[in-house]
Amino acid sequence: MQSFRQSLKDQMPLYVFVAVLFLVGVLFGALMVNALSLEQQQDLAGYLDHFFLTLHEDAENESGASFGSIAALHLKWVGLIWILGLSVIGLPGILILDFLKGVLIGFTVGYLVGQYSWKGLLFALVSVAPQNLLVIPVLLMCSVAAITFSLYIIKNRLLMQRSGGVAKPFTSYAVMTFVMALLLLGISSFEAWVTPGMMRWVAPMLLPASS
Repeated sequence: MQSFRQSLKDQMPLYVFVAVLFLVGVLFGALMVNALSLEQQQDLAGYLDHFFLTLHEDAENESGASFGSIAALHLKWVGLIWILGLSVIGLPGILILDFLKGVLIGFTVGYLVGQYSWKGLLFALVSVAPQNLLVIPVLLMCSVAAITFSLYIIKNRLLMQRSGGVAKPFTSYAVMTFVMALLLLGISSFEAWVTPGMMRWVAPMLLPASS
């Protein structure tokens, strides 16, 4: 426990940096909504209207298939971060992934709110927020672990400031990533079985009046 607290304290600057980078991505994604042309906005609005109508009318439960695709997406994201952490040249890629994750969330929420006002915010709260309140901390922890391991490799192998072997840090890195992957499987089950129900509850509010 003491070593965990010390490790957390040592890594706090990295957590702050990665969190700020993610938040900048969210802000950038929200601002991107204003850069859409009228045609792009109309295309997106048409797609969302069709999505809400399909979601409202779909009576079949496809949660099992959804769980597989959702879990695969989350695990691929964590797996990519883990692989990038193993290489020195992958360090910038980790930061880019964190920024892109923020952009995706910021754009999604920004567009829903801009297009549907408070109804869009309500839909974002039930479709985007619940799982991402857990997914984002997991991804940030994986990113910090990957950056820490990558910096360790740079210090011990490239700068020749050897302070120990690679086996123990690698094992800690791998175990931590594995635990985070298991957490993501639990989050994926929530996203597959609970979130669609909440989305179907809100979707009728966002349907065009003529539907």
